[in-house]
Amino acid sequence: MAVPVVKGKKSDDERFAGAYFTTTTEIYVPISGRGIQGATSHQLGTNFAKMFEVQYEDQKGVKKDVWQTSWGLSTRSIGAMIMVHSDNMGLVLPPRVAQVQVVIIPILKKGDDMEALSKNAQEVYDKLKKAGVKVVLDDRENYNPGFKFNHWELKGTPIRLELGKKDFEKQEMRCCKRHNGEKFQLKTDTLDQRIPEMLEEIHHEMFNKALKAR
Repeated sequence: MAVPVVKGKKSDDERFAGAYFTTTTEIYVPISGRGIQGATSHQLGTNFAKMFEVQYEDQKGVKKDVWQTSWGLSTRSIGAMIMVHSDNMGLVLPPRVAQVQVVIIPILKKGDDMEALSKNAQEVYDKLKKAGVKVVLDDRENYNPGFKFNHWELKGTPIRLELGKKDFEKQEMRCCKRHNGEKFQLKTDTLDQRIPEMLEEIHHEMFNKALKAR
């Protein structure tokens, strides 16, 4: 999730009721200036085993209460990730958890060779899919490019690739990073190598930004 945490042990007042101790990863949320509990692990000892009669037989055949632990990664961590990374345009998702890492949007206009542009966009989609990238080709004809840009920004998709007539002629694509708004050109024939590298770079950039804010 590209979210830095503070690892530690809960105070006696904060630990899980009935536990000997609780370890935790706390997340700092810059937007509110507050901390939020990420994941916890509780050493319960034999307290709950005695209550629920959870026992085992040792090597001598003597019944004993088990020692138990309890741990959890709460859905609150997803909320913390959203609060740490997102902005006024919507979600900003780290590549490792994004359901869609890259969206390809062909920009088709009257007079363009639409068939060639569409074919090129499909080829890029196939190459990225083969490279293990979670990619979507948004070739819906009932929405204009501006609507699609906004749609995928709102969803927090890490990378947007645009393919227009001039890009096609130069054998390039326009690349837009969601987390920092950076835009630049990429050669089409290197995308299957460059995009996976870029997704890793984005992860570390997002983590370091959150770490600096903390």
